[in-house]
Amino acid sequence: MINNLRDLSLLVKEIQEGSNQAFREFYDQTKSQVFTLALGYVHRREDAEEITQDVFVEVFRSASTFKGDASPTTWLYRIAVNKSLDFLKHQKRQKRFAFLTSLFDASTGDVLHHPTDFYHPGIALENQERAAILFRAIDKLSDKQKTAYVLTKIEGLNNIEAAAVMVISVGAVESLLQRAIENLKKQLAGLYKTLQNP
Repeated sequence: MINNLRDLSLLVKEIQEGSNQAFREFYDQTKSQVFTLALGYVHRREDAEEITQDVFVEVFRSASTFKGDASPTTWLYRIAVNKSLDFLKHQKRQKRFAFLTSLFDASTGDVLHHPTDFYHPGIALENQERAAILFRAIDKLSDKQKTAYVLTKIEGLNNIEAAAVMVISVGAVESLLQRAIENLKKQLAGLYKTLQNP
């Protein structure tokens, strides 16, 4: 969770009053959290950077509509989650068109397209491969399950904070998490069986 909530509240107020300096400070204090949240969805540094830029453009645009009914942190996470999900939807549309081209070289049978290397700054290098497998499984969850899982298990928000970001009840977050974990167990069990019995 982002610290200095009182400071962020003051910065948002100053941004609403037109202070570019306050916007810069808000960006400096929160950009790494937004980036790692986005990375929890998209797994590519370049994509996460693009989402982070989109988030702060939206922060600048919509600061005047911030009423303070939620904390600045919750407001920021909501924007970041929405931008991440929008990015994934756009990416899926592009992939549908790309899928029309063959994945394999007709003459050699070699794979033409390899998945991009996985990198997450919060995960140690020796665990990157296992993390990549986990994130591929997370990608198959529904948007709501994925968001509940990313916010709580990767970003470290508690269920109450996640509920505020998602604008749902704490019970709904707990239910989504339970289903997410059950789905991940099923996916990963199948994957590990495949790896053990090629």
